[in-house]
Amino acid sequence: MADDQDSIVEQSDVDSSNECVVDAKPDRSSFVSSFLNRKKKNGSARSVRTSRTRVPTYQYSMDFEKVGKCIIINNKNFDKVTGMDVRNGTDKDAEALFKCFRNLGFDVVVYNDCSCDKMKELLKRASEEDHSKSACFACILLSHGEENLIYGKDGVTPIKDLTAHFRGDRCKTLLEKPKLFFIQACRGTELDDGIQADSGPINDTDANPRYKIPVEADFLFAYSTVPGYYSWRNPGKGSWFVQALCSILDEHGKDLEIMQILTRVNDRVARHFESQSEDPRFHEKKQIPCVVSMLTKELYFSP
Repeated sequence: MADDQDSIVEQSDVDSSNECVVDAKPDRSSFVSSFLNRKKKNGSARSVRTSRTRVPTYQYSMDFEKVGKCIIINNKNFDKVTGMDVRNGTDKDAEALFKCFRNLGFDVVVYNDCSCDKMKELLKRASEEDHSKSACFACILLSHGEENLIYGKDGVTPIKDLTAHFRGDRCKTLLEKPKLFFIQACRGTELDDGIQADSGPINDTDANPRYKIPVEADFLFAYSTVPGYYSWRNPGKGSWFVQALCSILDEHGKDLEIMQILTRVNDRVARHFESQSEDPRFHEKKQIPCVVSMLTKELYFSP
């Protein structure tokens, strides 16, 4: 099954002329192994604004000169050796994300068709910048993928090799600040059939001003799908995950906490998208994003 063989449409807006594809190609294990070995609505009738008591002690400070930098890596075209097809529709994603994160106050930079080494270089360089005047950092990866791997135009690289540059022991100016990674890519080749449904207190030792922070703390990873599964993309509208993410951020990005936002993204993708395909193997499939959080406080993009 190749990318261009799958027909997908948004469940609530069927358009037979707009076929969707997945951000992976199955049966690539031999290539992956050899490469590595070598090297504003929420879908309801009305928008309901929810209030939430903010407690400064448990909230990341946004009282900085800048919100922060946002890097978007948009990989559309791939070298023939990878076996990866063109990711039509990813430019829609990149454009929507650029506008969305810029509106949140980020300084956004987009990089297209990056090699694995280029991705590593970009993020290493970003981690070495002075973020002392920034509240946080964001990175968005749009590409093909495997579980724990992301594709550059020339092959695959572990996601960890990109994100590890921002660990607390390597990027001191982002210590105790949120590092956000949004990843639109497949994480395997499983398909989700779906199922029909009816409709703390601080102790004395913590008071010591000299304390350690885990080097892996304050990261958040928002994946477009759960481990092992495909991630769907529409060439005409963009990926399901990015469509939902931008929609919720545009509507609630400045008033909801990040986990509330991403929970609504999960709901939007889960309920409002479903595949339509002439091939019964890929017909009426579903998708659910996945959030992995090591954040230690609540994150609001507004002060």
